[in-house]
Amino acid sequence: MSPQARRQFALLLIFVTPAFWSVNYLVARGAPGVIEPHLLALLRWFAAGLLFVVPTWRELLQHRAHIAADWRRYLVLGALGMWICGAWVYIGGRTTAAVNIALIYALSPVLIALVSALWLKERFNRLQMVGVVLSLAGVVHVILKGQWSSLGQVAFVPGDAWIFGATLSWTLYSVLMRRWSSPLSAMARLAVICAGGVAVLVPFAAWEIIQATTHPPLTAAGLGLALLAAGIPGFAAYLSYSVMQRELGAARVAVVIYLGPLYAAGMAWLVLNEPLQAFHAAGMALVLAGIYLVNRM
Repeated sequence: MSPQARRQFALLLIFVTPAFWSVNYLVARGAPGVIEPHLLALLRWFAAGLLFVVPTWRELLQHRAHIAADWRRYLVLGALGMWICGAWVYIGGRTTAAVNIALIYALSPVLIALVSALWLKERFNRLQMVGVVLSLAGVVHVILKGQWSSLGQVAFVPGDAWIFGATLSWTLYSVLMRRWSSPLSAMARLAVICAGGVAVLVPFAAWEIIQATTHPPLTAAGLGLALLAAGIPGFAAYLSYSVMQRELGAARVAVVIYLGPLYAAGMAWLVLNEPLQAFHAAGMALVLAGIYLVNRM
């Protein structure tokens, strides 16, 4: 595939990846009382890791010396991307409102853009920063249902600290994925990162199993949620995000997060028959305008 074709494919993934991630909203809503957060994250990334390993095992064997030399980096990426960004969101979601989660996570693309410009020296001009701000305004407009006066009524609770920690972790994960180059393909690299994440998650999941008293540690429903999370917001979303980062850079790709709430609204309309309203259209217009500005050459 030519460089131009790879770039066009990466630009297409900008509009596909948030649809994969939005499935995680359904998982998060169904998890409390069914499966513990660390156990859910462990099963999710163990299953996703297998999906990454099957087509890449020859490549992994070929680069085993590199993997052995850089195992600390892969462990850090696994901790950031699979442990903190996975389990901590489920923990925070127990005590905080969905609007709080969305508002806090809306900071992530801004942080990624700033850190990428300062640390990675990625070119990010004023017009692109305007695009980030437009996208941020669009997603907040949707979250607040067009009622900006209600922003002052948002009450923050202890669970928000878990969400903010996950937001910072995603920022570091995104930047380090770009900072730490790797000879591995996107799929093989994610296979090793999943192994690092599983290694970190095992003791936490084991503790949850030991402490479980209100319901069985693992049921068919819990396993189903874990497999769903592994396949779509795990395997598909992380692979496409990794491909986009390699072609477009961390800052440009970060704005795909802003499409998440809009895709979630679309899923609610299709699956739950929840009506789409004017604020959805206004928010979509702002987000799309922002994405266009950020990804202009």
